[in-house]
Amino acid sequence: MALKFTTSYLEDSLELFRHYKRLADRAMAQVADEKLFASLGEESNSIAIIVKHMAGNMRSRWTDFLSSDGEKPTRDRDSEFEDPAATREALMRDWESGWAAVLGALEPLTDDDLERTVTIRGEAHSVMQAINRQVAHYAHHIGQIVLLAKHFAAEEWESLTIPRRQSAEFNRRVSAGEASQR
Repeated sequence: MALKFTTSYLEDSLELFRHYKRLADRAMAQVADEKLFASLGEESNSIAIIVKHMAGNMRSRWTDFLSSDGEKPTRDRDSEFEDPAATREALMRDWESGWAAVLGALEPLTDDDLERTVTIRGEAHSVMQAINRQVAHYAHHIGQIVLLAKHFAAEEWESLTIPRRQSAEFNRRVSAGEASQR
């Protein structure tokens, strides 16, 4: 992730969300369609299930973010862990709709909004706390997506960051001003 210097919490948070989304997008792009729906065991989630859960969480948390509880009464969290979309295309539509809710809620905010109070499951959070909570939650699940994608892509996997055994070369290029960020 190319670091853009900022002292804006909101700008940095938006960039973190976008960074994690890009990681997951690039990881899922390396997985054959059928592997999106495969799990490592009976009690494990597939990439598709994780995507369905994240999209449901995103829509619940970020729809009417400043004015209603982040756990919407219409959300059925348990169903997010069953019967994901049947195709990559449908799954990705769900994924994109979730991210649209996140970005659509955050992009119009100002620094003055950070101290406002929102609720999640009836608990008061500052806007900043709510953002931190979701950054951590999404990073956790995107790590799972990346792990599963890497497992299923196997030897076809292309690193999302600095490939193994290439740190010294990357550092040399950074020092020389040649390195480009992925």
